[in-house]
Amino acid sequence: MRTVYLDKVVINIGTGSGSEDLADNARELIKKLTNHDAGYAFSKRRDPELKLRQGQKIGAIVTLRKKDAFDFLKRALDANNNLLGENAISNNSVNFGVKEYIYFTGVKYDPKIGILGMNVNAAFSRKGKRVENRKRRRSRVPKGHRDVRKEEIISYLEKNFSVKFAN
Repeated sequence: MRTVYLDKVVINIGTGSGSEDLADNARELIKKLTNHDAGYAFSKRRDPELKLRQGQKIGAIVTLRKKDAFDFLKRALDANNNLLGENAISNNSVNFGVKEYIYFTGVKYDPKIGILGMNVNAAFSRKGKRVENRKRRRSRVPKGHRDVRKEEIISYLEKNFSVKFAN
């Protein structure tokens, strides 16, 4: 029950307040990289300084689980030269960015899409998490079992992805 596993990977491409065509390009890029349809990210409030309207498309996002998450995380770490900073690890997750999608192996530059980077967030968990989240017979899970410590995430990534950490 104490073993750590990869729960999910969330890929986010933010395009900002540019045209909504950039959000469409980001969605197309995620489809190209993951073979999954992405959803749009919408602005939550109006911000005149950034030229944002409420409800405007400002990016694309997709969540991957199980084998798809593992495979994409392996490719994303390879695009990052299997190198992460220790400050990329927070409670139960790892966050890092890929500056340009052309760093992925087997992906070529597409002039229609342009140059886009992405944020990758990998969440880790332990067996037994469902006990706290299910609808029927919900129960508490102790904090020591619920939280995945930084050292455990580092050992998981070194073992499964041969990641090196820089200070």
